[in-house]
Amino acid sequence: MTSRVEVFVQLKEGMLDPQGKTLEHALESLGYAGVDGVRVGKWITFEVQGEGREAIERQVDEMCGRLLANTVIERYTFTMREAGA
Repeated sequence: MTSRVEVFVQLKEGMLDPQGKTLEHALESLGYAGVDGVRVGKWITFEVQGEGREAIERQVDEMCGRLLANTVIERYTFTMREAGA
């Protein structure tokens, strides 16, 4: 089975997000008042093969915890769908 995976990584609540703050100020300077709490994250997509959905979910969760996210300061979520669907 081949699945298309989308991983979204974002800083945990309470962690300073300097990129988000920079974008927030830039939006305000462009006239977009009232924008607050901008957070910046990473979106990672890939295809992976495995022996069924549960096995692939375990593998992707392990990938996220070991490499794709710094779990000390970041949280992640992922979605999967069958490739080609």
